[in-house]
Amino acid sequence: MKRRQITNISLLLLLALLLFSPLGFHLKVWVNRVLSFNPTPVEERKQEILSSYAWRLVDREGSGYDLSHAKGKVVFINIWASWCPPCVAEMPDLQLLYKDYNKKVVFLFIARDKKERVGAFMEENQYDFPIFYELGSSPRQLSSNSLPTTYILDRQGKIIVSETGAAAWNSKATRAMLDELVGS
Repeated sequence: MKRRQITNISLLLLLALLLFSPLGFHLKVWVNRVLSFNPTPVEERKQEILSSYAWRLVDREGSGYDLSHAKGKVVFINIWASWCPPCVAEMPDLQLLYKDYNKKVVFLFIARDKKERVGAFMEENQYDFPIFYELGSSPRQLSSNSLPTTYILDRQGKIIVSETGAAAWNSKATRAMLDELVGS
C-alpha cells in the first residue's frame, strides 16, 4: 500500500470511531454544549395561546399526570431522549434551572426513550428532575418531531419560548425571563 492509501484508511477509521462509538457520542455532546445558544422568546406578535391542555402523561412510577393540572402556572416543557447528543448537552443546565425554580415553575421533562435507558441515564448523572412519558397526543402547538424541543408557557398558556436544539438554559437571560413570568 502506498502512504496516501494508509493515510486515507486511517482517516476513515478515525471518522468511523468518532461517528459510531461512545467516544463519538461524547464528542457530539461536547460540541453541542460549546455551540449552545441563549434561548430567545417568540416574537410577541407570533406568540400563540395553548388551545388545549389535554395531554396525558405518566411519570416514571406509573402515576398519571394531565397537563391541565398546570393550567394557570408557568410551565417549562422539555422533550428529549438519552440517545440524543443535543439533549444530553443541555441537561446539566436544565438540572441547575430545575433545582432553583422547581417550587415556582412546573417542569415537565418528557422522554421519548426507553424507560430503562432513561432510568440509567438519570441515575448515572444524578439528575432528579421529573420524567414523564406521553400517553396521548400533545396539543397541536406543542407538537414537534425535533429533539430536544423546549417550551415555556406563561400563566395564561401563552407560548413564550419555543426552541429546538441544545440551548444554554441556565443563562442570566432565561432566569430573568422566568423571574418575570413567576413575578419574583
